[in-house]
Amino acid sequence: MMPAVRLHDPARRTFASDNYAGVHPEVLAALADADAGHQTSYGDDAYTARLTEVLGEHFGRAVEVYPVFTGTGANVVALSSMLPAWGAAVCAASAHVHTDEGGAPEKVAGVKLLPVPTPDGRLTPELLATEAWGYGFEHRAQPLAVTLTQTTELGTCYRPEQIAAVAEAAHARGMHVHMDGARIANAAATLGLPLRAFTSDVGVDVISLGGTKNGAMAAEAIVVLDPDAAQGLRFLRKTQMQLASKMRFVSAQLLALYDGDLWLRSAQHANAMAHRLAAGVRDLPGVEVVRPVESNAVFAILPRAAADRVREEFWFYDWDEATGEVRWMCAFDTTPQDVDAFVDAVARAVRG
Repeated sequence: MMPAVRLHDPARRTFASDNYAGVHPEVLAALADADAGHQTSYGDDAYTARLTEVLGEHFGRAVEVYPVFTGTGANVVALSSMLPAWGAAVCAASAHVHTDEGGAPEKVAGVKLLPVPTPDGRLTPELLATEAWGYGFEHRAQPLAVTLTQTTELGTCYRPEQIAAVAEAAHARGMHVHMDGARIANAAATLGLPLRAFTSDVGVDVISLGGTKNGAMAAEAIVVLDPDAAQGLRFLRKTQMQLASKMRFVSAQLLALYDGDLWLRSAQHANAMAHRLAAGVRDLPGVEVVRPVESNAVFAILPRAAADRVREEFWFYDWDEATGEVRWMCAFDTTPQDVDAFVDAVARAVRG
């Protein structure tokens, strides 16, 4: 047998996405530990059972946990369980569930999304009210859920009182509250609060719990905080192709993150690197950091020619081509040296 050949340069770093990063060594070790002997398939294993206990401790109550492969899968299956066929979900217009999931909520789950423009990616009770209407009117999809992205696609972070206000307004209308927590760890790191403080304690009913963006590999979970808010999840996960046969390997990764503080340490580090990056470029000529740095994302505007020169060394994406806004993402494995080299590349590019 031919030896495995590495097909990429492990020294290469980008600032394109936290999805570009590899798997955290502690998560890889947990996978290796789980890879011995036999365990019952489809979730009836020791790792998934322990994960349910651990997440119950994080959220301060008994929870139902449904490990899945992807964030899109978590959102689609969760919203499917929270809405009847005639239901709709209100979301921010910038939310990942609306902009970056290829229409999966509509095409796979049959969920009508009602997007609301927001200045900073965060919904408010007032913004919710712009789409939460028409109850009993058969010509309008019924707004029966709201989905909040924490942290938002614009890098901002909901404070507990902001979530509580939206949840109160939603529940008063008979709506359920879903949280897309793909970067929920980054929010906890910013807020300096336990997970329960801005989820179960303030009215969130169902969470899509992130793992992949924080050092796991194809490992996310749906966490049900209020069983009355989600129906048929056990069946929907299967019919929507998110049921893992060897589920212990998904659960073992999430255990590596959440049964201890790896989830928080990794997010704190990624956030700190984003702050270092923002501080490094803020005073450069022609560079403007245009959004608050409240997670592991930095949004900036710089001349297009300069951005293209930097991309020859470090890849990243445009956010808004019309304005020249770009997005720079840090990850658990971003080092201070990576950031400093990137800042140096930006400085050289903008100075010509």
